[in-house]
Amino acid sequence: MPSVKIPPVLRKHTGDATEVDVAGSDVGEVLNALVAEYPETRDQLFSDDGELNRFVNIYLNDEDVRVLDGLGTAVGETDTVMILPAMAGGAR
Repeated sequence: MPSVKIPPVLRKHTGDATEVDVAGSDVGEVLNALVAEYPETRDQLFSDDGELNRFVNIYLNDEDVRVLDGLGTAVGETDTVMILPAMAGGAR
């Protein structure tokens, strides 16, 4: 079963889990399974229309899925999906 690495900002919604195993054959299915198990992660990951939030980056085995097949990128049983929220801000 693929594993999902949970960033610190989402851990309060996953019982402080740093990594969880969820089913899915592509990145979209994996993220939907994560949301099904931890519903409070939905607003952090997806917009109201169901699209991935623009400030969320998803990596499959250290490869940005945007350069692969996006949410349709195939995921194997031993793969790791990493959620990496974009950071913004700067010095005043």
